[in-house]
This record gives sequence, C-alpha cells and structure tokens, in this order.
Amino acid sequence: MAEPAAPTGRSADGADIASTDMSQEPSSRDEETQPIFGEGRGVLPMEPEEQAVRRLQGQLEESREQHLRLAAEFDNFRKRVARERTELSDRAQAALVSRLLDALDDLDRLVAGGDAASPQALREATALVDKKLRKELEGAGLERIDPVGQPFDPSIHEAVSVLPPPSAAQDHQVSATFQTGYRYKGNLVRPARVQVYSEPGQA
Repeated sequence: MAEPAAPTGRSADGADIASTDMSQEPSSRDEETQPIFGEGRGVLPMEPEEQAVRRLQGQLEESREQHLRLAAEFDNFRKRVARERTELSDRAQAALVSRLLDALDDLDRLVAGGDAASPQALREATALVDKKLRKELEGAGLERIDPVGQPFDPSIHEAVSVLPPPSAAQDHQVSATFQTGYRYKGNLVRPARVQVYSEPGQA
C-alpha cells in the first residue's frame, strides 16, 4: 500500500530557505577572500620604475647599435657601387682604345714611310686611316653632325655667319659647315659651327 503524500504547506526545504539571511553579504565578497586582480591569469604586475628605465635604456642602446650597423653597411654599399661604376667605365674606355690601336698603327707606318711615298700614296693611306678611325668611333656611338642644306637648329648648330638666301625656300637653312659637330650616344658633344641663310634683319 502506498504511503500517504506529504502534507501541504511549508516544507523542510522551505524552512531552510526561510532561515537563510539574504541581507548578509556572501562570503565570496569578503575582501580578504578576493584574489588580487589579474593574479594567476598571465597579467604581470607593473614593474618598478628603475627596472623600466633600465629596460628602455637597453632598447635605446640596441637601436643605436642597429642604426650604426645599417649606416656602415650603406656606406660600404655606396663605396662598392662607386668603385664598380668606375671600373665599368674604365673597361669600356679600354675597349674603345683597343679598337683604335689598328688606326694608330697605320698612322705610325704612314709617318715612318712618308718620305719615300708619293703624294698620291700619302693621300690614299691617309684616307684609309681616316675611314678606319671613323668606323670604330661610329661603332662606339659617335655621330657626325654636318647639316648643310638642313634647317638651322640652334640646339645642335652654332651660327657663326649669315648671308642672304638665294630663294625664300632656303631661308634659315644651313649654307655651309665650318666645323663638324658630334653627338655621342645621343648626347651633344660639340655643336656644328655653320653659316646660315637669313634675310637681312633676321636672326
């Protein structure tokens, strides 16, 4: 036979709840029982002032040493690049000189045997040396400027005299070249000195 149900009303559990004084602070709120904030959670306490100063001084000294190392490395790099550039220029000039040696040898032979050669032979030999020399220089990037019959260009021509043009179509054209100009790899080395057709009173 089943036991009778428990009587209704205040239960033992209810009595326990009623006996609890909710006005008291939980023991877990007691200041003495509270851990220091951050303790045991990986947060380091603030370091002393002297220790922080020493740490910052060490970092500053390390940064200074790094700066000095970088400055020394850059200075060495700059000197190495300048030295390599000079060496490259010297090698290029030596290569050009070596190509001119044949023409110099021909000149030496021409001078040595000039007394025994006829004027015609001297002219022919001189023309051959001139041709060889110009070929090597042009191969190295030298460009001759002889602008006779072309429009006057003050950026590469230097007018040293003028004369009236035979026709209006020849106005401001180069009539004669007194000194040949030269460009080397596109850069003007010497302007051509020329005579220009120009109407009186015009520049």
